[in-house]
Amino acid sequence: MAPPLVFITGASSGIGQALARRYLRAGWRAALLARRVDMVKAWLDADRISAESYEIYGADIRDLAQIAAAANACLERQGLPDVVLANAGISLGIAPGDAQDLAVLQRTLATNVTGLAATFQPFIGPMVARGSGRLVGIASVAGARGLPGHGAYCASKAAVISYCESVRSELRGSGVSVLTLCPGFVATPLTARNRYPMPFMLSAEAFAERAERAIAGHASYRVIPWQMAIVARLLPLLPNAVFDRLMAGRPRKRRDGE
Repeated sequence: MAPPLVFITGASSGIGQALARRYLRAGWRAALLARRVDMVKAWLDADRISAESYEIYGADIRDLAQIAAAANACLERQGLPDVVLANAGISLGIAPGDAQDLAVLQRTLATNVTGLAATFQPFIGPMVARGSGRLVGIASVAGARGLPGHGAYCASKAAVISYCESVRSELRGSGVSVLTLCPGFVATPLTARNRYPMPFMLSAEAFAERAERAIAGHASYRVIPWQMAIVARLLPLLPNAVFDRLMAGRPRKRRDGE
């Protein structure tokens, strides 16, 4: 039998790259999707990964037709994945009073939410027919509460959490399971631009190690690291007045172009 197959979006850098590298080193086959195909090929070559163990699919996660084409190509060339990992995402600050930032909000939601749904969709029917499969959505602790300057990102990750929960409920009993992964702070190109303290930060490799264990288990929701799970539980419990005082003076997330 062929080794198991994982389909990963956003595989050019950061969390997606770390997860892809970990699965490939564990003997899995990989279907790797990214806009920057050359970057994916570069790190695969640097790691001396056998070309027989992976396929790279070039697509913009915001383009539904491109995502569908990549998924269909994966099904034809490599077969039905055992794990589909919707990881691609962007994080940009916005100013809610600036009309130009409405486009940033729209782009963030299209990437982080619609892109995730479009990644799952082509594989759900075949997985249900097979009676097995694992859908993994990368959300964030930032989805627990709205943070100043993070309106687009927080809204998108809150939507990811709710969407994955809805899909999980709908697929109950089908043999297809859904896991919502909520990273805390992970050292990636996205977080490198942040200008505020980032407690309990993990390397992308450390996150990937813990995420792989969660994916292999039976969890339906997991915050990594565990310290941030406490934060994610406490934040929604804070009264608005207390939360607002805690957020007062906090540096805003960098906007597009800053």
